[in-house]
Amino acid sequence: MPALPSLTQLRYLIALHEEQHFGRAAERAFVTQSTLSASLRDLEDTLDVVLVERDRRHVAFTPIGEAVVERARELVSQAKDLVEFCASARHPLTGDFRLGVIPTIAPFVLPKSLAKLRAAYPKLRLLLREDLTAVCVERLVAGQLDAALIALPYDLPPILETADLFDDEFLFVTADPKLGAATSPLPVDRIDPDRLLLLEDGHCLRDHALAACNMKDARNPQTFSATSLITLTHMVESGLGNTLLPELAIAGSVLSGTSLYTRRFTPRGPARTIALAFRRTSARKHEIAELGRVFAQARAFIGEARQKTARKARRPQ
Repeated sequence: MPALPSLTQLRYLIALHEEQHFGRAAERAFVTQSTLSASLRDLEDTLDVVLVERDRRHVAFTPIGEAVVERARELVSQAKDLVEFCASARHPLTGDFRLGVIPTIAPFVLPKSLAKLRAAYPKLRLLLREDLTAVCVERLVAGQLDAALIALPYDLPPILETADLFDDEFLFVTADPKLGAATSPLPVDRIDPDRLLLLEDGHCLRDHALAACNMKDARNPQTFSATSLITLTHMVESGLGNTLLPELAIAGSVLSGTSLYTRRFTPRGPARTIALAFRRTSARKHEIAELGRVFAQARAFIGEARQKTARKARRPQ
């Protein structure tokens, strides 16, 4: 049987690839630079290929080195999953669970969900990282996260799968009473692309809103892009344009204190799907399913907000 590389060697290789510097990679791995360099030479001898071209100033990975790094990430991730499988089998939802969440979901799903999780699983330590979808996906693939709460559709790598939790419908939001005060549903094709305000590039909510309007991009060259939903609502209230917001955010009072109008679409409004993403090889799938059950209860939050809106609309003026 041929000699096999060690997980330690693979971790050193990944650290060097991410740092692109032997000294920084050694510091990150808590070893001396000579130890890291010698270990990687042993790895090359074991595999009988050159992975890294070295000189005093530069680090350059060979094509086979780049391919090995990608496989190394998968192997290290699977090894972590193996350890977590044994730990979760002994004590489900205890200890650390690393969860990524995107900014357009986190403030509206987490507050009530975390309280329920603390009550049901007092020994669970949920380590949260709020970031854009692309970053959450990258960290999930690398094994730095156990799961990520994201919105679909999103083009995920094959190593990941998702568990759909609930649909989150988009509503039209405007400061214009002529457009917003009408009680009839709004046809999607009535949206003026030259007046559409969106989040900046990198937020999947931007792509979802554009897809809902069958547009590749907002056409207004003078439009500023917002970095958060709060900033976006302020821009709309200032009369700079209109926007589309997920009902989850509206139910979460993102429009509280504003004079903005919301209006549903016809036919049934476009929506995004709230989902948990995780590695196909994850050993914590039963724990992820339980987290998903708790997070899915945010649907009731939307329903309660709809009922309040309906009761308010029925009151005599």
